[in-house]
Amino acid sequence: MEAFSTVRTGTFLERCAAAAGLALALVLLRLPFRHTTRAVRWARRAGRRPLTAARAEAVVEAVWHTARLWPGRAACMETSLGAVLAAALLGGRLHWCLGVRFSPPPTSYHAWAELPEDGPVGEYTEAGWHHHTALTI
Repeated sequence: MEAFSTVRTGTFLERCAAAAGLALALVLLRLPFRHTTRAVRWARRAGRRPLTAARAEAVVEAVWHTARLWPGRAACMETSLGAVLAAALLGGRLHWCLGVRFSPPPTSYHAWAELPEDGPVGEYTEAGWHHHTALTI
């Protein structure tokens, strides 16, 4: 049985994967989007097994914690892509989703990591999930 440390930082392996995934995400998002989508498709193929909800949450939280140390922009697109890539480095699989929320106004765009069976990972969904998925990779 694998032991997880605090959700905030994850295990050492998760923190290393989070740092590598976030660094790779920051580079990929500077390239044309077709290269980014190709890398995400590769990462989904590399991650052979689906993650448990607890492990996915730990990976996403480790990426968010790592992103706080980055002096540049590390918003939802960077952190969600970093989480998908970190999961692939750990041998797991997450979906990368881009979407929009129309209500309540104003319209907002969002990116998130998702488990196919469990929905968004690391997102506040208690009040309902109001984002409509435009792209899932």
